Amino acid sequence: MEFIREIDGGFSVIDDIKVSGAREGKYGVTVILAPDSTASAVFTTNKVVAAPVTYTKNVVKNGIVSAIFVNSGNANCFTGQKGIDDCEKLVNLVSKDLKVPESEIAICSTGVIGREMPMDIISEVAYESISKLDDKPENSLAAAKAIMTTDTFPKEEAVEVTLTTGEVIKIAGIAKGSGMIAPNMATMLSFIVTDAVISQKAIKKALKIAVDLSFNMIVVDGDESTNDTCLMLANGSSEVNVENNDEIDSNFQEGLNHLCINLAKKMARDGEGASKFIEANVCGAESFEDAKLAAKAIVTSPLFKSAVFGGDPNWGRIVSAIGYSGCDLNPDIVTIAIADDSDEVDLVRKGEILAFENTPYLERAEKIMQSKNIAVKINMFLGDGEATAWGCDLTYDYVKINAEYTT
Repeated sequence: MEFIREIDGGFSVIDDIKVSGAREGKYGVTVILAPDSTASAVFTTNKVVAAPVTYTKNVVKNGIVSAIFVNSGNANCFTGQKGIDDCEKLVNLVSKDLKVPESEIAICSTGVIGREMPMDIISEVAYESISKLDDKPENSLAAAKAIMTTDTFPKEEAVEVTLTTGEVIKIAGIAKGSGMIAPNMATMLSFIVTDAVISQKAIKKALKIAVDLSFNMIVVDGDESTNDTCLMLANGSSEVNVENNDEIDSNFQEGLNHLCINLAKKMARDGEGASKFIEANVCGAESFEDAKLAAKAIVTSPLFKSAVFGGDPNWGRIVSAIGYSGCDLNPDIVTIAIADDSDEVDLVRKGEILAFENTPYLERAEKIMQSKNIAVKINMFLGDGEATAWGCDLTYDYVKINAEYTT
């Protein structure tokens, strides 16, 4: 889209915010300082929620967030009242150092569940991170790195969006997530800042739309975290309002969608132990919800994910996943194709099976399955519903990483 331009620099492209990141071993701390920002967020739907999720939900209700504190290495989950107490201590630390009201400080954590926070280490790293606050590109990168756990690379994005009015705003974000990815809201941790002027009500609406198209459409392993948080701030530094008569500028929404989808795809590519990236596009479904069910079933299926890892064009596993997904399906008219960056082949065309043993269709499919990027394309021929989901293969390394996670 011509009105969206991807730019470098992460958070540094947004005026009037400072960020930082610091680490000591497996423990990291990221701080985002964006005074008097309008804020909204989405959180995990897991019935077991971490202390910082409970704490930050109350902060966001007020609609103003001036600072975000994030630690990695410990989830501060299933830690009882002490978990809340530790949140309060860390928020107090940030408040005193940055002269920001405690009521305007959000806190998030990621790491091992069920272990008390090592407050002595986290506090030391927090002071170091705060001392490094700045608005440079390297600070944004350091912030993205500090929240990593099993991630193999930092995830940051920034876009410049030309609105329908011709005015220009920017949106930037960072995220972490590599495993325990099967969201029902957002996933992992993600922090987004825009320089636009926008109300809390509009941020909430825009963020939910973007999340449903992005973070809600990635699956690594089928497990939903206890700490999932996607928090968005608008500091208004551009002085450009993206609302008109309670309507959100459509280009702003597309820009936010674009940024979130790019962050989500990075997480899918970085799935724990992943060697291949999977995209599943379903069109012609009776509804978006049906298309979403089918697409997510494909990228969630352990059998299909294992087949992708082994380069096996076992398309029966795709059919099976769609069949149990809960979507409406007529097997007699469905088309199933797979593709890579250079080729695409129909395996089933309007119900007719093409990829039998020793056919050119199956031979091409075998070559495609050796690629690093695998696309599954489904046409239901039932309606206008369309959705895309992203995931990764299931490898030996995924088991190894999670078998040794706390040891």
